[in-house]
Amino acid sequence: MDFTTGGRFEVRITSADVGKRVSVRRLTEAGAPGEKFTDTVGVLTSWDGGVLSITRRGGEIVRIPESGLVAGKVVPDTPPRRRGPAARWDELDRVAARGWPAVESVRLGDWELRWAGGFTRRANSVLAIGDPGLPLPRALEEITAWYAQRGRPAYVQVSTGAGGAQEQLAAELASRGWTREVSALIRIAALAPLADAAADTGGERARVVLTRAVDEAWLSRYRRYEESADEVLKVLGGGPSVWFATVPGGEEGTAPAAIGRCVIDGRWAGFAAIEVAPEHRRRGLATAVMAALARTALDEGASAAYLQVESDNDVAGPLYDGMGFTTHHEYHHFRGPEGDAR
Repeated sequence: MDFTTGGRFEVRITSADVGKRVSVRRLTEAGAPGEKFTDTVGVLTSWDGGVLSITRRGGEIVRIPESGLVAGKVVPDTPPRRRGPAARWDELDRVAARGWPAVESVRLGDWELRWAGGFTRRANSVLAIGDPGLPLPRALEEITAWYAQRGRPAYVQVSTGAGGAQEQLAAELASRGWTREVSALIRIAALAPLADAAADTGGERARVVLTRAVDEAWLSRYRRYEESADEVLKVLGGGPSVWFATVPGGEEGTAPAAIGRCVIDGRWAGFAAIEVAPEHRRRGLATAVMAALARTALDEGASAAYLQVESDNDVAGPLYDGMGFTTHHEYHHFRGPEGDAR
């Protein structure tokens, strides 16, 4: 990473570059082992009181004293992507929101306040794309009050790591005492190769049953379902075109060996609730389920796939890597400083 001109380090950024993606080099803290310099790449979200704040792709905020700055420059928003469908972060976030819809929602300017009885943060947080129509402090007050009426803390969903994303909003929330609790990846892939992925799964491909609605058997395998949870059923069944996949268990009356869900929305097919019983793992069932759903999505005109997986899920990552999924960007749920975190 070249920071030099004529062999000398240069700081080529100023406070006027707030909001831009930058790469900076700073002195390592005194007494720290290893290299003398540390490099940081991210969006410059503030430069106040002699301290720079840089929000990295993963949402972490790095604060650097101006006195320790050795070099810095503005860099392109994101490197070109060589794999996966082309998409903007806000397009994907809106598609994902339609594919996992809230039971109740209201608008605050362009923002959408979502509520589903507490079932998943995705359906119980603010989709903060665009302008809330109010100054941020007032908007946050409105949001906090709305969720407090429902007995829950306020959450705001914020995306980072793509061109023009929300690093600035993430920094603003953190500065106001909002806590980043959960981070997840939006991963994308071409749909057609995924539809062919079950060519060698030991005959499991033919056992995948597709339906338009969940039944008791499907729900018995879904680990997030609680009996009589109406909100769960409404979220699962919501979306433009929803399909459910089931691989029956070995004996009649037993829970399914595997399940999955897909929602088709224009060119996008969104996958969720891919679960396999422990005793049936490593038999290609997750691949078979997703391939069956992908073939149905192709028939309905979709061409691209997406899914959402928590950043620390080390089990699902290799599976999705093998299916051709790549990370497009990350999103985070920031919890408000007030309210019960139940």
